[in-house]
Amino acid sequence: MDPYDEVIARAVARRGVTMLVGGLDTGKSTLARHIAQAGIGSGLTVGLLDSDVGQSTIGPPTTVGLRLCRSEGDLQPEAMARADHLSFVGSTSPQGHLLPLVTGARLLLDRARASGADVVVVDTTGLVSGVYGQVLKFHKVGVLQPELVVGLARGQELEPVLGVLRRFYAAEVLPIDVHPEVVPTSVEQRAQNREDSMGRYFAEPLQRWRVKPTVFMPALPALFDLTALDHIVVGLADGKGQCIGLGYLEHLAEEGALRLISPVTEAPKALILGSVRLEDGFRPRRVDLRNLFGSD
Repeated sequence: MDPYDEVIARAVARRGVTMLVGGLDTGKSTLARHIAQAGIGSGLTVGLLDSDVGQSTIGPPTTVGLRLCRSEGDLQPEAMARADHLSFVGSTSPQGHLLPLVTGARLLLDRARASGADVVVVDTTGLVSGVYGQVLKFHKVGVLQPELVVGLARGQELEPVLGVLRRFYAAEVLPIDVHPEVVPTSVEQRAQNREDSMGRYFAEPLQRWRVKPTVFMPALPALFDLTALDHIVVGLADGKGQCIGLGYLEHLAEEGALRLISPVTEAPKALILGSVRLEDGFRPRRVDLRNLFGSD
């Protein structure tokens, strides 16, 4: 049997959680859709959990997104872009943001199960090497407890991280070669993908609200210069533990105030500061909140 067909059959037969692990451009998202397609064909509800915060296919960059798939129409690109649930990480890279990435994935797994998902497929970031890659995958498997971990590998690049997972967890770990039809993308194209995704998310119509300095997490220090938050991406919280979408801040120089701009129609209860600033054309640029706050 073709190794890809075998993975798809195992993931659907096992139900439960399947996690896909691989470096950049290894075909994880494509395989996730094929598993979902097979699950739907078997009459199952499939939760696609996208934790690739830089090259998101479900929801905008900087988030973990969940899409519940019950029909072929749910797998179309336009439908996939609209997440059923989001968790805000606040960065397009997992480095420095491992905690919100891992906890956000667990939060959405719980929501997938509560919504009746028979199969959940977890797409992950391309961070698989070095200490950060091993620590991230170690903790993600620890909190999600998948039955099956599929490693899409080029050569021996995944052996260290897959070895860690085999030693510590009971999940079946199945490495397969990257499909020969997978086409790598350039750094420039990946950056353009993020920019285009942000631009689509923030297309009109947009809502605009004045923002009080007291609504943020982390809390703003006393006498904080609000100009530092101009065009910073924020997560919109409903006050009940859920993220209802993204927005970005605009500093109103004449009034010395902040305004929130978002496609979300419901006014949020609070805002989570991200580590991304939107430049011209909705180009995300990383920022360090510790530098903005002048403290740890």
